[in-house]
Amino acid sequence: MSRPAPAPDRLILMGVFGAPQGVRGAIRVKSLTRDPKAIGAYGSLTDGQRGRTFAFESLRPLKNDMLVARVKGVSTREAAAALTGVEIFARRDQLPPPSDDEFYYDDLVGLDAVDKAGAPLGRVVSLMNYGGGDILEIAAAGGGETLLLPFTKRVASAIDFDAGRIVIEPPREVEDEGEGEG
Repeated sequence: MSRPAPAPDRLILMGVFGAPQGVRGAIRVKSLTRDPKAIGAYGSLTDGQRGRTFAFESLRPLKNDMLVARVKGVSTREAAAALTGVEIFARRDQLPPPSDDEFYYDDLVGLDAVDKAGAPLGRVVSLMNYGGGDILEIAAAGGGETLLLPFTKRVASAIDFDAGRIVIEPPREVEDEGEGEG
């Protein structure tokens, strides 16, 4: 598997601001990085519209993936409260390159999804996790229902970044849908 060539300025969701913490501008941050404090290692982050940038002056753990942050330019509770719910992003080129056998989930977005024989199934539009495991979302080729499939080696059997595709072997339950009706 060779290295993908993602757009260097593509935005990657790193976290979201929560409620203010105290009266001097500290704010809670839910970090989406593997090591929650690593969110501070990427330099200035931005909102989804690239209209505002955020630089962390300090970060301290609160619990699990929640941190308390001091953000440059935010010095009052009101200013911190105005950031509540704002998602914070890094540009793809701010992230360290993955090792040879790794990739960022975001690098899968835009890949063509094909079956074992190479027939098109659609295009990967997202990868999400709501607590029960990673789910691959594929917009069906030619329209129709979006496919939501578990992102496992059994289902996503091969990823070829050079060819821009991912080979999908749907679970038996998906293949059997619709049979016996009529």
